[in-house]
Amino acid sequence: MSLQVFLNFSGNCKEATEFYSHVFQTEPPVYMTYGEGEQDPEHPLPQDAMNLIMYTDLLIEGDTIMLMDSYPPIDLQVGNNISLTVICKDKDTATNYFNRMLERGTVEMELQETFWSPWYGSIIDDFGIIWQFNVDADETENISEYESSPVGEFSPEY
Repeated sequence: MSLQVFLNFSGNCKEATEFYSHVFQTEPPVYMTYGEGEQDPEHPLPQDAMNLIMYTDLLIEGDTIMLMDSYPPIDLQVGNNISLTVICKDKDTATNYFNRMLERGTVEMELQETFWSPWYGSIIDDFGIIWQFNVDADETENISEYESSPVGEFSPEY
């Protein structure tokens, strides 16, 4: 089983995808527009929807994220109920991604050592997506009490 993220945009999916491709140095994205999809003559698409992105994806650090422009238009609410975390193998990789994302974003937390990671930071990009950059703690001896405790000893309160 795998779990993939699908990001929805309001007409700026291509712009966001091009930026993310730049940040993560991915293969050039391939786009399918609504105009290229199968059309229902009983429910024709308006001309302004033809060039909206129906589907694209990017492979980032071995995981696929899918992206699209929502159609019919929905009232997308940009919020803080989800974030994307990129797990990096080393500080240089995390720093490179962080700095490229910063070209079109605002720092939430500067890159720094934390109790769970030797290098962590977060940015909200210009599209309202929260990106966290985290170096895997397994690469260091900096592991939190929770991560080093035997299974079954941690019982969160809900």
